[in-house]
Amino acid sequence: MLILDSNQSSTVMPIPAKETQVNSHVSPWLASLVYPLGRYLILPFYFKTLEVIGQENLPQQGPVILAPTHRSRWDALIVPFATGRHVTGRDLRFMVTVDEMQGIQEWFIRRLGGFAVDQKHPTIATLRHGVELLHQGEMLVIFPEGNIFQDHQVHPLKIGLARLALQAETSYANLGLGIKIVPISIHYDPIIPQRGADVKVRIGSALSVPDYCQGSVKKNAQPLIQDLELALKKIDQSEPL
Repeated sequence: MLILDSNQSSTVMPIPAKETQVNSHVSPWLASLVYPLGRYLILPFYFKTLEVIGQENLPQQGPVILAPTHRSRWDALIVPFATGRHVTGRDLRFMVTVDEMQGIQEWFIRRLGGFAVDQKHPTIATLRHGVELLHQGEMLVIFPEGNIFQDHQVHPLKIGLARLALQAETSYANLGLGIKIVPISIHYDPIIPQRGADVKVRIGSALSVPDYCQGSVKKNAQPLIQDLELALKKIDQSEPL
């Protein structure tokens, strides 16, 4: 699950008639089944310990982008465990790659708030849907490194997350959305998780997107993504497992 390094325009654009509308939703019955199953059965069975630090940094309301490091496909369950409905009372929405939308996995993703983005050819419809979710006050998960990296380093972040956040904040300036971006570090020990592994999740203080809205989206995206990378490195380099 990730976001691409997009060069799309910094303004909200209408979706061309020929372009497919992008939608996503959370199935209440499926979410109420899958996430408790993961929290109380799958994760405790597979992992030895699972520690979460910093949940007080999670906003309880308003539009939020969760920006976790990406170390394993287990992250799809770890992030909801650390930040989801039982913690904040909120369902998560996920931006995922088209490669993940296959078979039974696609069926689950589409019903648990996920929608796909094509890294190589991002569409205005996909990016606009991300903006719409933030306008609706949702909590959107985007993995800013752009891929899974099985190590303990924060890799350069993709600028697309910052552009999406700034576009959402500035496209309807009169709304005063106050979008927050929350850095999250996920550590597995061993690095490639196996049965009996330990997991530590650290949640850092949120960055406020309105603080970066003086000027154009293109100009402000770079300092925003740089500050997010520094915040991720700070919490990622805290005491080891």
